[in-house]
Amino acid sequence: MAVGARSGHDEPEKRADGAFRDDTTGDDVTGDEQAQPPGDGTPGDDGDAAAGEGKYPKKPRSFWKELPLLVGIALVLALLIKTFLVQAFSIPSESMMNTLQKGDRVLVDKLTPWFGSEPERGEVVVFHDPGGWLEGQEAPKPNVVQKFLSFIGLMPSAEEKDLIKRVIAVGGDTISCKEGGKVVLNGVALDESAYLAPGAVPCQDSFGPIKVPKDRIWVMGDNRQNSLDSRFHQQLPGGGTVSNDEVVGRAVVVAWPVTRWATLPIPEVFDQPALDKAMAAAPMGAAGLAGALPLVLWRRKKQAARHTAE
Repeated sequence: MAVGARSGHDEPEKRADGAFRDDTTGDDVTGDEQAQPPGDGTPGDDGDAAAGEGKYPKKPRSFWKELPLLVGIALVLALLIKTFLVQAFSIPSESMMNTLQKGDRVLVDKLTPWFGSEPERGEVVVFHDPGGWLEGQEAPKPNVVQKFLSFIGLMPSAEEKDLIKRVIAVGGDTISCKEGGKVVLNGVALDESAYLAPGAVPCQDSFGPIKVPKDRIWVMGDNRQNSLDSRFHQQLPGGGTVSNDEVVGRAVVVAWPVTRWATLPIPEVFDQPALDKAMAAAPMGAAGLAGALPLVLWRRKKQAARHTAE
């Protein structure tokens, strides 16, 4: 064995002060350190197990302590959904039968208008009172529960005067109707049997032709005999039309009661290409008339000059 070497079984050299000297590192090791349990500090090591004795796992928070936080998060989400995505509205009358019954709850899409989407023909829309449509009608006073549900969007607000009707014409359209006949839109007679109440007459009284101003809509209820819609407010500003800015959103589904669950698609009658062709033909006809007018005036002037010469 080499000089200065020590067998692995030899004890470390003990100094006079009671400390040991570790020949491998050259460090002094006190008696307290020497007495520590063996272990390299890795998980599951005996040393860690000994050190961990007397410690307990953290106790989970009580459900009742977390409940206020959960309720707060739910309220914030409900308010965001109500403001930007979807809101529930209650049907207050029979003006949209049989498509919608009194007491139905519909979900209204409020998201697409934020991206510039405008009302289209055939859509069922909720809109704020343009002014005077609900005059004289008292809104029922809600209780505390109803106020809370309206606050989070599960019920419409009693303070907001909203109506729900079907869009029949949009800006640029021309609409008219003769008593007992069909609604005529851009020169096309509409077959509204798919959504009108059984036995309903499309028009009880004649009106029009009316050209709907830009960025406005003409609305009518599906229960024509019991709907105070655009036809009955022509004396008000806007001539019975509703501004696109007053539209809250499109009703997309009947959500309650569950027995009446149904979507609210656009009827096929409004998909006729003829409606847009007739609308496009009007500007072309006007342009043709404007172009022909100078020619007519020139011919009249020429004929007048010839008669004068004679």
